Amino acid sequence: MFGERLPLAEQYVGVLATAGIERGLIGPNEAPRLWERHVLSCALVSDLVETDAAVCDLGSGAGLPGIPIAIRRPDVTVTLVEPLLRRSRFLEEVVADLALGNVEVVRARAERLHGQRRFPVVTARAVAPLERLLSWSLPLVEANGAVLAMKGRSAAEEVAAVQPALEGAGLAAAEVIVLDQQEFFSPSTVVRVEVGRSALLRWPQHSGRRRETRR
Repeated sequence: MFGERLPLAEQYVGVLATAGIERGLIGPNEAPRLWERHVLSCALVSDLVETDAAVCDLGSGAGLPGIPIAIRRPDVTVTLVEPLLRRSRFLEEVVADLALGNVEVVRARAERLHGQRRFPVVTARAVAPLERLLSWSLPLVEANGAVLAMKGRSAAEEVAAVQPALEGAGLAAAEVIVLDQQEFFSPSTVVRVEVGRSALLRWPQHSGRRRETRR
């Protein structure tokens, strides 16, 4: 999957298994599953990213899925957006150690970037329920771009629940995509929401205090 950049992926997995666990970004029980459950499944998302695209990874945490995408796709530029200081410092260290010239780290909440930056692709993994995630990510997507949200078994239910709001905002129907490598490792489930040029983006705003999801 990573070709000649496999050593970079191996180095990243090594950091996750050591500093990532020690600093609380990865659960200690995840060490045996870092390749299958985390790095390889996230790298698969790059199959949905066009050549030379710019990707924004919201709530990047330990760098998932942004760093595996950047390793597998050196043609793609990746912006890791992470509001927590300890996580953003970890990401800066990883980017420097792996010499990933196609990655930048931005310490900020998604809302702070609204009206300032837009990207062809916005990704996220285990950040928030789909409706809340879209309220943060849609204002960051360029016209004719897309949100790629990694989800688990609840993907279909979340899509069904959010469909009326998508229609009200002038957006196309969300699509559940299963990226499957069959015998090699578990498939990745991605919810794709495309943002057409004519989309109104009247997405419901959520009140109340935002809660961060730990990973």
